Order: sequence, then C-alpha cells, then structure tokens
Amino acid sequence: MAKTIADLLIDSLLNAGVKRIYGIVGDSLNAVLDSVRRSGRIEWIGVRHEEVAAFAAGADSLLNNSIAVCAGSSGPGNLHLINGLYDCNRSRIPVLAIAAHIPSSEIGSEYFQQTRPELIFKDCAHFVETVQRPEQMPLMVNMAMQQAIAKQGVSVLVLPGDVAGLDDNAAVPEVPVHVAKPVVRPSDEDLNRLAAYLNEGKKVTLLCGAGCAGAHDQIMELCNKLKSPMVVALRGKEFLEYDNPYYAGLTGLIGYSSGYDAMMECDTLLMLGTDFPYRQFYPKNAKVLQVDIRSEHLGRRTPLTLGVVGDVKDTVEALLPLIEEKNNSKHLDKHVKAYQKVREGLDELAVGKPGRKPIHPQYLTKLVSDLADEDAVFTCDVGTPTLWAARYLQMNGKRRLLGSFNHGTMANALPQAIGAAIAQPGRQVVALCGDGGLSMLMGDLLTLRQHKLPVKAVVFNNTALSFVELEMKAAGYPETGTGLDSPNFAAIAEAMEMKGIRVEDPADLEGALREAFEHDGPAIIDVAVNRQELSLPPKITYEQAHGFTLWMLKAVLNGRGNELIELAKTNLIR
Repeated sequence: MAKTIADLLIDSLLNAGVKRIYGIVGDSLNAVLDSVRRSGRIEWIGVRHEEVAAFAAGADSLLNNSIAVCAGSSGPGNLHLINGLYDCNRSRIPVLAIAAHIPSSEIGSEYFQQTRPELIFKDCAHFVETVQRPEQMPLMVNMAMQQAIAKQGVSVLVLPGDVAGLDDNAAVPEVPVHVAKPVVRPSDEDLNRLAAYLNEGKKVTLLCGAGCAGAHDQIMELCNKLKSPMVVALRGKEFLEYDNPYYAGLTGLIGYSSGYDAMMECDTLLMLGTDFPYRQFYPKNAKVLQVDIRSEHLGRRTPLTLGVVGDVKDTVEALLPLIEEKNNSKHLDKHVKAYQKVREGLDELAVGKPGRKPIHPQYLTKLVSDLADEDAVFTCDVGTPTLWAARYLQMNGKRRLLGSFNHGTMANALPQAIGAAIAQPGRQVVALCGDGGLSMLMGDLLTLRQHKLPVKAVVFNNTALSFVELEMKAAGYPETGTGLDSPNFAAIAEAMEMKGIRVEDPADLEGALREAFEHDGPAIIDVAVNRQELSLPPKITYEQAHGFTLWMLKAVLNGRGNELIELAKTNLIR
C-alpha cells in the first residue's frame, strides 16, 4: 500500500519517541487519524476541548522530558489550542501542534472554517509552517520537532486535510530529532568577574527559579560557602524547597515577608535561572548578578551589575572553586530564622475545628499535602489554589508541581492533570481546582471517565473568583462580577458516574480526602472553603492599605457591612 503524507508524519513521530496525540477529531484530520489507526503504535487521546489537549500535551512533555503532540481540526478546532500553546511556549515546554487546515485549493476563498493559522500561531510558537507538497515531507515535521526541542517551546505544523492524504513514499529518518545536552557556562573571564562580586559582598542573597532544576546540590554548596539565604520564585519551589537549610521562602505577590526581606536587605543579589517578573520586589541599592541560559533574559527585570550566560548547574560547578568561604553567617541566620517564624504562623492558620464552617483553604491544602503520596504530581489552578499550593504543599524532590505560572490562565489544573495521569500511569495525580477554573473546562471531567484516569480533583469551592476579589479590595473597588453560583461538583461527578464527595464541615475533611485518595478511579472532592480568607503579600504598600480602607468604606456605604464582619471573623478567629 502506498504511503501518504500523514503516514510519514506518524512514522516521524514514532521515530522521535512520541507515543500519543491529544486532540479532537474532525474531517480535516481524517488522513492523520487513519494513519494513527493503521499504525497501531501511537495512541489518540480524545478530549472534549482542544485547549485541554494543548495543556495535557504540555504536562506530558514536562513529566517525561520529551516532546509531546496535540492536534486540532481546521479553523475553530485548532484555534481552541491557542491558549494552551501560549502557556507551553511561555513555560519553555517542547510541544508540536498539528493544525489541520481547509482544502489547499480553497485557501484564500473565504471557505468554510478558513483562518490564517500561519499568522494566528506566530506569537505563541517558534516555528509555524504549512505543508503544501509531498516533497516537503518528512523534512518539514522533523524541522518542526527539532525547533521545539532546541528552543524549548512550541512548533506548529499546518497541514491541509487534502494534502495529508497525498501519496508520498519518501524515506523517514530513523533518528528524526536530536536532543543535545551541551555544557554551557560563562567564559573564564566572566566567571572570575562573577566570583569577585560574590566574594566582595557582605550580605549575599540568592534568588532561584525553574532554571535551577537538577542543580540542587551545587546550589546548596554555593549557599554554604557564601553564607547566603535562598529566596525561591514559585517555579523553583519543586526543585529547591526540600532539604534546604538556607531557605528563606518565596517572594512576590504570593510570597513571604522573610523572602522579601532577604532580598531587600542584601548588598549583592545573585539571580540563578529565574525570570521573576515583579520589579517592585527587587532591591534598589544592591549589586545584582544574573546567570541565565537565555541571554535575552539578562537585565530585563532589573538593572544588572553583571549578567552571564550559562546553564545553572554547569555555571555553579565552575564557579564554586573560585568562591572564598565566608565566616559571618548573620545575614543567613537572620532570614532563615525569619522564615521559620513565618512558617509557624502559616501553619497556625491551617486549622479546622469541627462544626466551624466554611473550611479554611489553608487547612484543606495542608491536609492534601500531608495525605498525598511522596511522589505525587500536583496541578493547581491560577488564583487562590496556586496561592495555597505555594504556601502549603511540601516538596521533597520526588513530587512535582505544575501550573500556569507564567501565562497565568484560568482552568489549567484539570487539563494538566489529564496529561500527567496519561504520561505516568500509576503515579498519583492531584488537581487543586478553583470552582471558577473547573467550571470553565468542566466538560473534560468526562475525559477522566472515558480514559479511566484516577485523577483526584480537589475543588476549592468558595462561590467566587476570590483572587480577583482580593485584587479589587486592595485597589479599593467593591467586588463586582466575581460571585459564582457554583453547584455541588460532587453531585455533578456522580451524575457522570464518577466518585464525588462533598465536604462542608472540617470534621469530615480528612476522612473524605483519604477515601478519595484510596479510590481506584477518578474522584472529585468538592470542599466548601471560606470566601473571605485574606492572603497578605510580603509587604503591604501605602496604595494597597489605602485601597483596602477605601473598599471597607465603600462596602459600608453600599450596605454591605456584613461582609466586613465576615472578613473579620474569618481572619481573626480560628
């Protein structure tokens, strides 16, 4: 039987180690689906919304450290991929998206479902090209995968449905992509300059991000020699929080005062593998040094004294012999002790007294952390689930924490959990979902059922877009449009023939979580949590304090003084 362009596509994916494609079928994908069927070696993972396919592919890629693939049919189908692809590209996750297109003879005629995918995807992908002739394959798909791997991001292959079915008997390379692992570190001159600044500094603080993955031991040794506290950006939490006697906590809007102070009080700040975006949290009078694998990141968040290009692990290993060990640990001791005090305060808030409703979200998140497997994969929706995950999920070097930490979209937790559960079957996957986020892509609860994925979805049901409410309060605006008439998600799960548990009393929470975690199949735990829970940033500005006072005044004037009473009861009485 003659091969088609679709066959060459699938053969190339198989030779690159791809095991599955996430997506929704459509007639423009018919040739591709038929090739998947005939190959018998690649799985089609059907979802209910293409956005879910893109997020799931991203989680699959992250956990398996390999390229993953999603697909959308022509027009609206591949348009639905775009939000998930933006997230993957901004998080530096290699994903190939197959964007099916209208018949090639109709391009430019305003045909049914016509879009301009080569323009639409340009801003969220490193590579966007259209297959127009058999002679372009399999080179085109191999180039797309190589670009995604080399640049750590998204490639989009636009494939008209009729072109996919054309005959093409070209040979497919046995090794279509090449995963290079070069040693990348600064020049000796740059290393000596970097070491000189660090040796000169009296109070050095490290700010570490996701680029520190795999460099835990080297960074600990560096902190020891410099007697430096370590502040961690959220994406670095899973790689550095554990076994860390130098930990001063997180910084940023969901961070701690200890992390904020450790940065503001240093005379030298060393940024390692982080593109932390919030300029107001950087020190104004310190020397700032930055190590990043991407030179375009140097100095784009705060003015630098020195910026060097290198992989964090390779750079720190080469830097360590040049560092003079410091004897004075006052700066380190002060901020580590401050973090320990902050940690005690946070844990004091994570309580649940029988009968006292609604449940504190801190208590829920701490219980999830305590009861989950030691190698669990957690996903968290943007908003308060990310906030509580950052503060209460304990990382140990085996657990993973996935979220939309750069792109900041709603509704990412369930789709990423789907990809995680498929990528690593047998590993516990827990999705921390907001009621707003879950309801946005709730149809893909059916994907859990269809593929029998034992994901545990914990719903923070506070009947509001509560993080937006906090932002409104801080800016002095009465909450408008944030309330949600959220249903009983456990009842919805039961209607879908999955396990659903509704929890309203703190006394029932631990037992409900244990029951769900032990259940052999998907489970939705719908927890009524407190809408009025405050989460204070590490430093409150005058503008925020003024805005909050203004909000209280407006609340009273608008006849909503009862909200102030509930706010006080929630945050002052435990």
